[in-house]
Amino acid sequence: MCLSIPAKVISIEGELARVSVGGTEYEASIQMVEDVNIGDYILLHTGFAIQKISAEDAEETLKLFKEFEELNVRLDEEEKESGNRIV
Repeated sequence: MCLSIPAKVISIEGELARVSVGGTEYEASIQMVEDVNIGDYILLHTGFAIQKISAEDAEETLKLFKEFEELNVRLDEEEKESGNRIV
């Protein structure tokens, strides 16, 4: 299974772009995607831009990732609570 994350392009130098994901910056090769510009969103996979996506799709995906993160935190808390019960 392959996982890619939406990233916003904040600068470009040659075939490398500086991208932001949730405030964290990464370097991404953009050599496989045509017509990438500052402000675009790309799908980032292991340091490579694999596709351009719309801002709306990027925001919706990031929203879903945040919901999964919040769910994981709640599940971890419930697991800790249930593990501390004496039966």
